[in-house]
Amino acid sequence: MNTQRWLSMSFFVFFFTWGIFLPYWTGWLTSAKGLSVTQASVMMGVGMIARSFSTFFLFPYATRNMSLLRVIRWTTFLSFILALAYLPESSFAILFGLTVLFSAIYPLILPSAESGASLLMQHERIHYGKSRSFGSIGYTVALLLIGTVTTIWSEQAILYMMIISLGVGLIFFFQSAPAVLQQHPIRGSAAPGGQLRALFANKTFVVVLCIATLLQGSHASYYNYGFIFLGEMGINGFYIGLILNIAVLFEIIFFTQADRLLSGAKTSTIFIVAAIGSTIRWISIFLFPVTSVFIATQTLHSVSFGMAHFAFIQYISKSVPHHLIASAQGVYAAVALSLSIAILTFPAGYLYDQSPRFAFLSMAVCSVSALLLLLRTKQRIFHEIE
Repeated sequence: MNTQRWLSMSFFVFFFTWGIFLPYWTGWLTSAKGLSVTQASVMMGVGMIARSFSTFFLFPYATRNMSLLRVIRWTTFLSFILALAYLPESSFAILFGLTVLFSAIYPLILPSAESGASLLMQHERIHYGKSRSFGSIGYTVALLLIGTVTTIWSEQAILYMMIISLGVGLIFFFQSAPAVLQQHPIRGSAAPGGQLRALFANKTFVVVLCIATLLQGSHASYYNYGFIFLGEMGINGFYIGLILNIAVLFEIIFFTQADRLLSGAKTSTIFIVAAIGSTIRWISIFLFPVTSVFIATQTLHSVSFGMAHFAFIQYISKSVPHHLIASAQGVYAAVALSLSIAILTFPAGYLYDQSPRFAFLSMAVCSVSALLLLLRTKQRIFHEIE
């Protein structure tokens, strides 16, 4: 299997499981385990905080002592075992601890795969967008499949699908992989703390990270309550899967064309478009909380998420030294893709109980803040990398 194909399949395998975990896990906790929305929100919020700490500290430590391939294999194996542990009936305390542990270990597969992609971009000039689109396809397939199986059976099928897909992932990652991912870290390289200090000493990195954090964090209400929001409108599971897939379909289209369309674009410009699109998306749902508008705003996922993600990956591949890439990916996964969503889950859950509309309006505050930070720093910071 050539490098491009391996990366494409690794993204497909992971994001298939992500398409089960991200949009459905909160709903599964409420339906299959009998938790209230508030209980599930707290559980997932604490889990995401644990995820942010594990990606911030545990992931750089692991990549310093093991090859990226070994990190991927171990995290997939442990995730599979933890998913099996959900099968027995358990108390709230055990379920809480299991969810926090699963949330801390399982998402580490993502920065591992993204770090591998960045290394392959530097060493073998692979096309990131082309392979990342397979991740979006995997996410789409999962949404459709889960929507179908929950309609035919019950929400308990969500857990079974997660166990099966992690098992498939385990088999795939133990097959042959690109040689660069099997290389052991160089002894004597900077310790994780030194790598983090080097990253945060770079003012440009800090600003870019803050912008990415605000934009990715603005998806907290959508990720945690989109499934519940549509369900409360009387839409059954199959059609919810179709609606959620609209966002991923446009994400796929974006990633397949991103390398060609945006390779010469300025990072700041890509971020600005992402911030504007994100603001329009969340304000539209607040103003018009109906199914047709929610469906229409799904097309903006390629902008609010896709462009923001591509901009950060572009910045890393062009501006971050080789030996700091894994740490940069870990920080991005910890802060932008985990901690921001975890923190915002708590106020979003409170606002959702008051009115679902206000939960989505609060997300627009993040995207507007990102836009203001961009405009303020565009000339002073971004000229260093553009």
